[in-house]
Amino acid sequence: MASDEREINIYKNIRCLVCQGQSLNDSNSDFAVDLKKVIKKKITNKQSDKEIYKYLIERYGDWILFNPPLKINTLLLWALPFLFLFVGGLLIYQKYVFLDKKHQNQKL
Repeated sequence: MASDEREINIYKNIRCLVCQGQSLNDSNSDFAVDLKKVIKKKITNKQSDKEIYKYLIERYGDWILFNPPLKINTLLLWALPFLFLFVGGLLIYQKYVFLDKKHQNQKL
């Protein structure tokens, strides 16, 4: 892959922290311009994409990536709402079964 293609590919995967929802490739903010220079220098110094991403994550956190890696804490954030719905559904079901049994016992 050519150096320019590689740069653009990295720019598209990195979020501009100044611009709302834009990649570095789409942004012209001072932050984006400075970070593009850093990335270009790292590519010139023969660093791999993995090393560049690792540097950016260490410095700015997972938020810098448009597709952050799946970790246990992000998995919990996605799973908790469904877990709450499931537990809530069980509680509602249990309440109605209990009320139905109580109602049947009163008829006898």
